[in-house]
Amino acid sequence: MTDDPQRIGSSDDESGLDLSPRSTPAVSSRKRRPWGAIAVLVVVVGAGFVVITKFLTSAVDYYCNVDEIGQKDGCDDGRRLRVQGIVDAGSVADDGTTTVFDVSFNGETIPVRYDGDPGGIFKECIPVVVHGVLKDGTFLGDRIEVKHSNEYEAENPDRVDEPEDGECSQSA
Repeated sequence: MTDDPQRIGSSDDESGLDLSPRSTPAVSSRKRRPWGAIAVLVVVVGAGFVVITKFLTSAVDYYCNVDEIGQKDGCDDGRRLRVQGIVDAGSVADDGTTTVFDVSFNGETIPVRYDGDPGGIFKECIPVVVHGVLKDGTFLGDRIEVKHSNEYEAENPDRVDEPEDGECSQSA
């Protein structure tokens, strides 16, 4: 073996190893992540969760007529309910942010407090279904549904219960 510094590491070395540096193409050590696609996926999954949660929350509202509150199993104070009745004549008071009115059915009446303006065709003497929670004798509503038309009553007679009597005429 020779001690010539020029010969160390050359291919003529006795070990047969080539120790000269190699050139490699520049490769980024960081992988690019598709952040846009991840963000869209998170938004879609979040929106799906909200829709499913809203659907399930609405599906578990127990349906009661006003006269069944406190009488029928499931129509209890503090539970989320859908309450059916007729808006009493002269009971609607709206201060611009809260609407207060009474709902009656079969001789029983319950006060309702609804944050907001029910809008649409809401008025006295019409059948309504109010979604919300009964708390301390007052129904705190967060959604109101009103009777649509006589066509609906004709097509679904088993779903529309008429009260026995009341101040409002049934022609409303």
